[in-house]
Amino acid sequence: MEDKRNIQIIEWEHLDKKKFYVFGVAMTMMIRVSVYPFTLIRTRLQVQKGKSLYHGTFDAFIKILRADGVTGLYRGFLVNTFTLISGQCYVTTYELTRKFVADYSQSNTVKSLVAGGSASLVAQSITVPIDVVSQHLMMQRKGERMGRFQVRGSPEGRGIVAFGQTKDIIRQILRADGLRGFYRGYVASLLTYIPNSAVWWPFYHFYAG
Repeated sequence: MEDKRNIQIIEWEHLDKKKFYVFGVAMTMMIRVSVYPFTLIRTRLQVQKGKSLYHGTFDAFIKILRADGVTGLYRGFLVNTFTLISGQCYVTTYELTRKFVADYSQSNTVKSLVAGGSASLVAQSITVPIDVVSQHLMMQRKGERMGRFQVRGSPEGRGIVAFGQTKDIIRQILRADGLRGFYRGYVASLLTYIPNSAVWWPFYHFYAG
């Protein structure tokens, strides 16, 4: 059986940068819109005490929808979309690092190992603070308090608008934990994603070669 490998490796200089960034962001956004409600539900199920609020995924979906409407399933979504930047930064860092390392080594394994690890370092440095704020926003619900912080409503009793809630959460995190509060779990994220990325890319090039 004929081996159909020898896949062409597309380097940074081969990319159409405009199409890459535009289509990359658009496709990621479409995926994010479809899966975000389940990310929110998963986060709430993980945080709740036992089954005090929800008895499962479907139960959580129905209760959130009844209590807050469709917008309740997208709490923190606007903030979370800023993680799209990290995705683009990941690929950009990966490709530029490969190009830089190529001046010192022509080994695809070395270039991919260094570039993959560097890309994850940059991406997680951007993603973690955004995720921290976004997850606190996911915990906001009418009635019982779920997270460490509670968004204050307006004097008229209405909830404050999306970015008003974001500012309120950011202030509370700063007041309670300082800048370090935005990097809770940062080291754990690095230890998860850097080795994974550093190992995955060399295997990709090994298979493609």
